[in-house]
Amino acid sequence: MSDVFDGIFGQPKVRDFFLACVRGDRVSHAYLFTGPAGSNKTAAAFALAKAIVCEGDPCSSCEACSADTCRRIDRKSHPDVHYLAPEGAQGYVVEQIRELVADSQLAPLAGRHKVYILDRVDSLGTSAANAFLKTLEEPPAHAVFILATTEKHKILPTILSRCQIYDFNRIKVEDSVEYLKYIAGQEGVGYDEESLNLIAQKADGGMRDALSMFDKAVSFCGARLEYKSVAQTLNVLDYDTYFNVTDM
Repeated sequence: MSDVFDGIFGQPKVRDFFLACVRGDRVSHAYLFTGPAGSNKTAAAFALAKAIVCEGDPCSSCEACSADTCRRIDRKSHPDVHYLAPEGAQGYVVEQIRELVADSQLAPLAGRHKVYILDRVDSLGTSAANAFLKTLEEPPAHAVFILATTEKHKILPTILSRCQIYDFNRIKVEDSVEYLKYIAGQEGVGYDEESLNLIAQKADGGMRDALSMFDKAVSFCGARLEYKSVAQTLNVLDYDTYFNVTDM
């Protein structure tokens, strides 16, 4: 089970709750993940979906929780896990929500649950929110809704009252560094501690930004990240420049 939630780094309380509720078969019908951009909300939603779709602890051997199933969920191609996002600047349209409501009435194809992940749910307009609210009030027994937002105050109070709400914090620098070390190991990239710390500090608690900066640094520096080169890549003044200025 812990492997499924390995992607939820920097949010230990959220991770521990998910482990407890899935192992105890106490899955709620609606969750709301709220927090700053890049704080791992979407990754947590997909991790929870993998755990819910499997019947019991993920064992990677039964049909419901095989490794292929996890890959299909990551690719957004699993028939029982649906990912929705707003259609551009106009936000969610009523047709999207009506299709979701109609699909949620159908039984799952593979396991006991169907999971619906709604990203940036603060983009629900009044009409779309009202269309969704009825289903959220009386959800089918097999349906689980996971909502994610950076702006909880924009969501209707009637929707908030029907969700278990989890606040995601900005990811600490040390947690970002540890994950960047893991990614560097997976990709065969060498590094020094200062370069990864610089990327984590520049990302300011957003893991998505940290990974983008890491990719940019690798593209510029090659297979070995050095502090001075990374600082130049990210347009950050290095220590030598500061010391030269103070000496002057």
